[in-house]
Amino acid sequence: MAYRYDTYCGLYCGACAVLQANKTGNLKITAKKWKMNPADITCHGCKSSVVSIYCRDCDIIKCAQGMKVEFCCECKKFPCKRIAALKDDPQPHHSVILRNLNTIKEKGKKAWLRIQDRRWRCKKCGTRFSWYSKKCSKCGERVYNSTLEEKAQQLK
Repeated sequence: MAYRYDTYCGLYCGACAVLQANKTGNLKITAKKWKMNPADITCHGCKSSVVSIYCRDCDIIKCAQGMKVEFCCECKKFPCKRIAALKDDPQPHHSVILRNLNTIKEKGKKAWLRIQDRRWRCKKCGTRFSWYSKKCSKCGERVYNSTLEEKAQQLK
């Protein structure tokens, strides 16, 4: 089954630790580490038919599917209250969704996916890292994660 890195809300699933664990074959190890059932974190992206417990009941997914849009930025109600509220969510990786959706709207899905693929790779060795990684798992280089990105945005 194919993995989907794009989401309705503008998050990049390619930087999700859950999806990365699925793709790299580390699902059981990750589930054990997080004290979870592997079935709960089995995921191929929110636009796939295999979605983790974290996204199964997502109101944004249900809304976008009901509105028949591929991305929330295609909706006539964009930005709605649900999307606008995510920028203040305590999860730092949610702080970029409005910016991501505007990039998708301006440049298109393919260009945005290329930008995100580069963004979520170690600058030194090119290894993928997740939203909350502090160091590259391959070379140990410090990475620019979601927490650092959110702090930088707050300073602007």
